Amino acid sequence: MSFDNAYEAITEENDSRWAFGTGFEDPLSGVDTTVPSGVDGARLAAYCLMLGDDALIFSHRLQEWCTNAPELEDEVAIANIALDLLGQARLLLARAGKADGSDRTEDSYAFFRSEQEYRNVRLAELDGGHFGHLVARLLVFSIWRLALLQRLQASVDPVLAAIADKGVKEVAYHRDYAAQWAVRLGDGTELSHELMQEGLDAVWPYVDELFVAHEAEFVESPSLRPEFDAILDQVLAVATLKRPETGAIAGVSGRMGRDGVHTERMGYLLATLQSVAREHPDATW
Repeated sequence: MSFDNAYEAITEENDSRWAFGTGFEDPLSGVDTTVPSGVDGARLAAYCLMLGDDALIFSHRLQEWCTNAPELEDEVAIANIALDLLGQARLLLARAGKADGSDRTEDSYAFFRSEQEYRNVRLAELDGGHFGHLVARLLVFSIWRLALLQRLQASVDPVLAAIADKGVKEVAYHRDYAAQWAVRLGDGTELSHELMQEGLDAVWPYVDELFVAHEAEFVESPSLRPEFDAILDQVLAVATLKRPETGAIAGVSGRMGRDGVHTERMGYLLATLQSVAREHPDATW
């Protein structure tokens, strides 16, 4: 699909589907998506769905900060981070559809699943608060995700390994951006320090969930905790922030985000994310 400008695409003749993402080229077009011998396709699909949902939902939350960041430069930075994660989500959701043989598309996964079918960690769906809350969420998420993607670069599935390799380059920047802001706020004025600590305290109850093992994982989540703690402690030391002592938010009968149990925020998020696609499932313009 090639046009000199976007307006040329919005014609009946071109019949381009732009309403909620359809009409774009399959992100895995031209890639050999055969599941490697010895790999359980259903398990691979479930794992890609988890990682794809993490990226999709957190990307949506970051997009909500457009026009709300403290400076124009940060508007652009946060938007680009959101786009990076959206790109990762597209690849991972498309891989899930190929891995389990359903051939389900990224749009189908994103727009036509119920809340209980989403497998993202609950931290990704947190919203609201001030800039300190955003920095804390991004810092924790990116430290954890970078450690995970680095290990997936050696995945037995070459497609997942390639997605991880691309993601490592992106998330390394995300982590650096968040760490710089954490230090700037934490070691800044008395007020900025207070707000950054407040943001960290608010996100902390959702941290333990990141390291809960799941049967579909290709990388054992508990193995990421030592690296996560070491890097976070380095940032906190420079930022003169304290590691929170707040306890973890419990699941429902032990079930959490990976099991389809989410916070009350998730339903509102999906209502916004999916409304157009569900109202007009075959829409074109």
